[in-house]
Amino acid sequence: MTDATRPEGSAPDYRATLNLPDTPFPMRGDLPKREPGWVKAWNEDGVYKQLRDARCGAPKFILHDGPPYANGAIHMGHAVNKVLKDMIVKSRQLSGFDAQYVPGWDCHGLPIENAIEKKHGRSLSRDDMQAKSRAYATEQIAQQREDFKRLGVLGDWEHPYRTMDHANEAGEIRAFKRVIERGFVYRGLKPVYWCFDCGSSLAEFEIEYADKKSDTLDVAFEADDLGALAAAFGLAALPDSVTSGAKKAFTVIWTTTAWTIPANQALNAHPELTYALVDTPRGVLMLAEDLVAKCLERYQLEGSVIATAKGEALKGLVFRHPLFDTVSAEDGGPYGYRRKSPLYLADYVTAADGTGIVHSAPAYGVDDFNSCVAHGLKTDDILNPVQGHGVYVDALPFFGGQHIWKAVPRILEVLAQSDRLLATQAITHSYPHCWRHKTPVIYRAAAQWFIRMDEGEGVFTKDKAPKTLRQLALDAIEHTRFYPENGKARLRDMIAGRPDWCISRQRSWGVPVPFFLHKVTGELHPDTMAILDRAADIVEAGGIEAWSRVTAEDILGAEDAALYAKSSDILEVWFDSGSTFWHVLRGTHADSHGSLGHHDEGPEADLYLEGHDQHRGWFHSSLLLACALFDRAPYRGLLTHGFTVDSQGRKMSKSLGNGIDPQQVSQKLGAEIIRLWVAASDYSGDIAGDDKILARVVDGYRRIRNTLRFLLANVSDFDVTTDSVGADELLEVDRWALARAAEFQAEILAHYERYEFHPVVAKLQVFCSEDLGAFYLDVLKDRLYTTAPGSVARRSAQTALWHLTQSMLRWMAPFLSFTAEEAWALFAPEHGSIFLQTYWPLATPDAGLLAKWAQVRAVREAVNKAIEAVRTEGGVGSSLQAEVTVTAAPETLEILRSLGEDLKFVFITSAARLQPGESLAIEVNPTAHAKCERCWHWRADVGHDAAHPTICGRCTSNLHGDGETRRHA
Repeated sequence: MTDATRPEGSAPDYRATLNLPDTPFPMRGDLPKREPGWVKAWNEDGVYKQLRDARCGAPKFILHDGPPYANGAIHMGHAVNKVLKDMIVKSRQLSGFDAQYVPGWDCHGLPIENAIEKKHGRSLSRDDMQAKSRAYATEQIAQQREDFKRLGVLGDWEHPYRTMDHANEAGEIRAFKRVIERGFVYRGLKPVYWCFDCGSSLAEFEIEYADKKSDTLDVAFEADDLGALAAAFGLAALPDSVTSGAKKAFTVIWTTTAWTIPANQALNAHPELTYALVDTPRGVLMLAEDLVAKCLERYQLEGSVIATAKGEALKGLVFRHPLFDTVSAEDGGPYGYRRKSPLYLADYVTAADGTGIVHSAPAYGVDDFNSCVAHGLKTDDILNPVQGHGVYVDALPFFGGQHIWKAVPRILEVLAQSDRLLATQAITHSYPHCWRHKTPVIYRAAAQWFIRMDEGEGVFTKDKAPKTLRQLALDAIEHTRFYPENGKARLRDMIAGRPDWCISRQRSWGVPVPFFLHKVTGELHPDTMAILDRAADIVEAGGIEAWSRVTAEDILGAEDAALYAKSSDILEVWFDSGSTFWHVLRGTHADSHGSLGHHDEGPEADLYLEGHDQHRGWFHSSLLLACALFDRAPYRGLLTHGFTVDSQGRKMSKSLGNGIDPQQVSQKLGAEIIRLWVAASDYSGDIAGDDKILARVVDGYRRIRNTLRFLLANVSDFDVTTDSVGADELLEVDRWALARAAEFQAEILAHYERYEFHPVVAKLQVFCSEDLGAFYLDVLKDRLYTTAPGSVARRSAQTALWHLTQSMLRWMAPFLSFTAEEAWALFAPEHGSIFLQTYWPLATPDAGLLAKWAQVRAVREAVNKAIEAVRTEGGVGSSLQAEVTVTAAPETLEILRSLGEDLKFVFITSAARLQPGESLAIEVNPTAHAKCERCWHWRADVGHDAAHPTICGRCTSNLHGDGETRRHA
């Protein structure tokens, strides 16, 4: 309102003359209501395709998505994973890369079969199971996809990859063929992890360890040849009590797996250990010399050592099964107990605990199996009485038809009745469990297909790899970057010690192992490699269901079909997900800009990102398959994040009821809060979250939003094409602000380069609250609000704020995606999405200017403390009511004097005086002058103009004259 339009006699409304900030960007984000609109807009506007078009021809950055399993609603762990990936892809996009993100899903496997069986029963045919599983996975993917999109994750959601897509299923068969050609695949009877609930073998990746209660037992095996035992220990004969039959001679084993005793077929001793014969009231016992005292204490026996011998001398001794005398020779068929247990030598035996003698049931232990086979036991002669569902075969005497866990008390009872149980004790120990079912697993011998880790001859090899798979994988690890670095040792140790990879499963819902095996010899059909090609073509045309319907006659013809059986095995799901790079990076999702991969063959992703449990999962299987195919890893870098836990450090779980539901948080607080929580957390460890933690995140969000609102409000009338001030004309503090922004941008872009987000969030919050809120914007308000709208002083400030807004929106866009897009639509609507931009170019920061203003800010903080002390005592109201005198040493004094009359605007006082001294001192006095009604400064010239008696001279000049001159602040 001007003087001419003001009603006569009314007081001037000087507030109306101020340049007060104005913006439609609301203080309250109202995120739960407004975010879905942005998700919809991104989808309808085809923002992802716009991003690809905008980076056509730019260097590519590929984060290959580890496929979540298509089963159930997403949880907070999913949210953490997808938000981290999204932040990385967006930060690389803003860096100028063509940062593509193709989401994927893992669709085959047991959990889906279990879901179908719970709903429809266990009697489904293979065709029916496959059809229902595919439909179920499709439904689950649709649900999860919407939840991921709701989190603000941008990607090619219209064209994801799914391991059940026909092309991917076919590609997996072709990858399998290539692994065979390179000599890594073989079939063998070997003990593998077996889950009774799965009804199938498990890979090393699918095992986790948990406590289990077991019964230890010390079991006596009677010597079959007393003379041979005596001779092994250099004795002419054993004591008379033994030779007369009054006592017997035994060796004793210690085990925690009572259920394996019925399948015992051998014993093992270490060749370098010393063993002792101990005469006791229970008989002569053969034990490791170092364990004699412990064993006798456990057996509650007294005894004396009568002879010792090295383990090497015991080779060839024979003992009897502990239940040898419980049934007659003709009872029990192949599972009868009237059998002998030869003693072998094996380096895996120790004297750390037990007895120094290890009982060997080769069907149920890798070391036992290897030892027995090495000593001539034929695989056909290995006893395997435990069936796939954990129940002993009916023909097993005493225990047939019982589940092995429930049979343990009965086994202990029969051993005790047979006088072969010397001791037993209940213990709790770490034991392998099924990753999915959380139930104990066993080793169980089964004919399976394996990928070989070490030397050996493969079937149909035509392009043998230059090194063993273990060597190739260990070499690849050395060429991989790890975030955090400790992941390297973890993956390397797992690869160095892992056994051969069992890749076959006995299920229905998965990619087939398309083999035909001779019904008598078990050999593969001679045309297997051509059959694999044909199987891949059939699957590509009709999916795995099409192969299930194919008969042996269809493929082999009637003559060979009579001789060969079609395998019903499938490839395990880790082969599915581990081979996704083969499909995705080689061009399954190629677009008009070419393949996603960096190479036509053997593509590498720039980054794989998953939870740290995937060192034994997806990272592991992907590494092995890529090395088997291409001699190197499928990734240049591996990033791992921790699990989501509550504030007490407990892993979030349904059973504990301590989880945070991402859908509920999005509905209550907004997905932006989840994103900020993830970004603000140090993902290298576990990520803690609960309602209180999220409430603190909300407070942090508000601080950033309020800063952004201030910036937007104060450039709302600024047109950069006509109003901007050149760099040389900017006021000094404005130049400082841009120098500080450039310095800050270099810091955070370095963090983004290393995939570090929590330092970005922490530093941005400090930048907003300290550099901007507590200093620069605080100093700027007077100039923005009180100087003439088009003055150089105000336009200089707006120029700096415009550059700050350009920069800040880009800094926050990777994690505060909704807020950045909302603000960008108001700030630069003509430029489309914020994600089409690149980081704002800022001039190289002036180090001298930054150093100077660092000292100015230090003095300002001291002034603020001094004013606050006087204000607390009631000496002044606001800082503008104060006049300060600063005493400073020469160097500091020179810096402050360089600001001239603008120093008071830096201190936000009505006057600022300087005087020399040896150290910094601040004197604060209340001003004696009047307060200007318009700018609120207390000045001597308030009322100098009779027409405007309540305002000061600078306001009169800014309103009606040439305007005040500002040079520094």
